Amino acid sequence: MPESPVLLITGASSGIGAATAKRAIEAGYRVVLAARSLDALEALAAELGGPDHALAVICDVTEWADNERAVARALEHFGRLDVVYANAGFGATRGWLNESPEHWRAMVLTNVLGAAYTARAAIPALKESRGHLVLTGSIAGRKALPGSLYSATKWAVTGMGESLRAELHESGVRTLVIEPGAVHTAFFDNPPEFALDPDDVARAVLYALQQPANVDINEILIRPIAQPV
Repeated sequence: MPESPVLLITGASSGIGAATAKRAIEAGYRVVLAARSLDALEALAAELGGPDHALAVICDVTEWADNERAVARALEHFGRLDVVYANAGFGATRGWLNESPEHWRAMVLTNVLGAAYTARAAIPALKESRGHLVLTGSIAGRKALPGSLYSATKWAVTGMGESLRAELHESGVRTLVIEPGAVHTAFFDNPPEFALDPDDVARAVLYALQQPANVDINEILIRPIAQPV
């Protein structure tokens, strides 16, 4: 029987990343869990079945070497890499005067450069497997939100996804930008009651991954039915 496919997720310790890892395990994937919080990753890896099914790898996506190392560990441990999900990211308070410049810098580096680094590190392995590259965008990458530098970072991710698709389509690598609206995660201090559950987003990601190899779903915009934006 063929080996089960392998999915590497950044920002995997909680929220959408953790929910996607759980759904992937149910769908027969093995997973590589990458984030800065090793304790949380190791706990999740144990919950998902231990080293035969889930590997925890510490990774700061703003560090190029960490991205290279995560991909290398996936290949060393499982022998293949079929999907890479660049999911790490965080937000900021809206308003051009309401967040520290240091917070802005960290957010831009994580949301934009971090996603680009993860994609760059993954492309050679994904070309080999004719695999799938997934980026977490946002409804904020479709609509410019007032006073939101976060929104600008997600517009960058939307553009990055299309740029990657245009470069990789002849290689057999498929690309997806998943664009959630409000989700019940640590991203929001007080998420609205109508917000999506992280598992709602995870199911959408798995839907795209499980399409036939000739079908490339490039964008999924998913938001709760009551969301006004």
